[in-house]
Amino acid sequence: MKELEYPFDAGYILKKKRSLRRALLADGRPRIAKKIAVLGGSTANEIVDMLELFLLDSGIQPTFYLSEYNRWWQDAVFDNPELEEFNPDIVFIHTSSRNITEFPSIGADKAAADALLNAELEKFSAAWSAIKSKYKCPIIQNNFELPYFRIMGNRDAYDHRGRVNFVNRLNTAFAAYAAENDGFYINDINYLSACWGLDEWSDPSYWHMYKYAMCVPAIPDFSFNVAAIIKSVFGKNKKSLVLDLDNTLWGGVVGDDGVEGIEIGQETHMGQVYSEFQKYLGLVRDSGVMLTVCSKNDEENALAGLNHPSGSLKPDDFIIIKANWENKDRNIADIAAGLNIGEDALVFVDDNPAERAIVAAQLPAVAVPDIGEPERYIKNLDRSRFFEITAFSGDDLKRNEMYKQNAARAAQQSKFADYGEYLDSLEMTAVIDDFLPIYIPRITQLTNKSNQFNLTTRRFTEDEMQAVFGDDSYIRLYGSLTDKFGDNGIVSVVIGKVDGDRLDVILWLMSCRVLKREMELAMLDELCARAQARGLKEIIGHYYPTPKNRMVKDLYQSFGFEQISCDDAGNTDWRLTLDGYARRSTHIKTERNE
Repeated sequence: MKELEYPFDAGYILKKKRSLRRALLADGRPRIAKKIAVLGGSTANEIVDMLELFLLDSGIQPTFYLSEYNRWWQDAVFDNPELEEFNPDIVFIHTSSRNITEFPSIGADKAAADALLNAELEKFSAAWSAIKSKYKCPIIQNNFELPYFRIMGNRDAYDHRGRVNFVNRLNTAFAAYAAENDGFYINDINYLSACWGLDEWSDPSYWHMYKYAMCVPAIPDFSFNVAAIIKSVFGKNKKSLVLDLDNTLWGGVVGDDGVEGIEIGQETHMGQVYSEFQKYLGLVRDSGVMLTVCSKNDEENALAGLNHPSGSLKPDDFIIIKANWENKDRNIADIAAGLNIGEDALVFVDDNPAERAIVAAQLPAVAVPDIGEPERYIKNLDRSRFFEITAFSGDDLKRNEMYKQNAARAAQQSKFADYGEYLDSLEMTAVIDDFLPIYIPRITQLTNKSNQFNLTTRRFTEDEMQAVFGDDSYIRLYGSLTDKFGDNGIVSVVIGKVDGDRLDVILWLMSCRVLKREMELAMLDELCARAQARGLKEIIGHYYPTPKNRMVKDLYQSFGFEQISCDDAGNTDWRLTLDGYARRSTHIKTERNE
């Protein structure tokens, strides 16, 4: 919904929240249902209203539990039948500097200040531990905005008695806890309040009149930031930037002005603006976001512009470059197909409002932000939070290289008339084995990101995956695949639960970047071998249809499973008898962990 895209009109959203909600609920989009507990240290009703709008717009149907005013700690630590029955998928603790129990007095010594700090940390740690123990779900915790006054002036920042120093130390401790505990995320209101300006953010009238921890106009921004974390946890992030060139990556039109005439580099102030934007995009790429180009240009001119000596992005930084005179919506659809991802994983960045309007109309799933003037490109793209990172693995760092390797594989395939010979030419080796603790974050990430080759589309938190890892009633497999072009990383996950003499497969997913390379057969071979080793007689599989996973509708049939049930919604159950099972994969060498 355009009204909810950054930069948005906060006043309009606050005023029109009911009509916006009705429109979202009536749009017919598929959404995943999630239960969110908001434990507030201040008034949070308006935050929940705004959070619902942004989550609905992101493809999440939220149901909320909201604590009574300032009962966040009691709800977290003590028995609460209502919250326990609610059984949240995620808990958001909405506290602020107003909820700090006690600051050091001006006469406190260092030991007394440290004791107060430790007491505050123990209070929050008790809440986090209780939530993790009872609900085994992710936690989002606000850090603290700076105090809106400084008794000691500038000394407040470094003296142990200073409130600014105390808040900074708490924020550092919270950050350290987040770094050491998976499934715990910081909502950085210290940064948000700085963006807004502390005087406006902490306007005391909103606290004393309504018990809001921030000014009301900031609530949509605040809620948008929380929603970015939630949608990232549940796999709703974007994956690729589709970038225009002329007046987007550089100033001017390379076809008209020539390479020497475009603005990029340190010679002009606008050249510096575009240089900074290119460097920012390079950082985005390094975080695992795939960069592509969609430009109305002759390819020769486009490549010449990208090879400008003052530009930091070069042709090799882009996985796909579409530089031609076709309609951009057609090129963008081709880019999605080439990357083998959904159009809803793309963000189209173009300075031209007419081109943006066409793409938005023809490809409504593609995000098309209004990036504003060149000086605002970075701010508007960054604050849109398309690529919020809540989990980060080695595979994320290698994603661009992996997709380039896929392009090389496609080129290799074109040389062979026989597909089996092509597969043999790849010299593939798969490591398929039980989970390793070091891979749990990546495996969890895959369960929340994989939508197309995902038979049940079941999502897991890291705590839930750890519980599966520690339970011997499961057969767990991860699969990684390498070939002569490079390492694809972990690309497949299968989890089955032992039930008597059968194995019930509750999760089967695979990255589409290794589609049609027999990796699914190699996983099946190992799954059957493990089931037989346990003396099991049959495997039961399930297919639950979603708008995105139709490609695997007939997967079990292709494996030789027998369909045993089908309901009106298209949910199907399948059975494979293990007696006499013969290996299916013939083109992949399979290994286990050393």
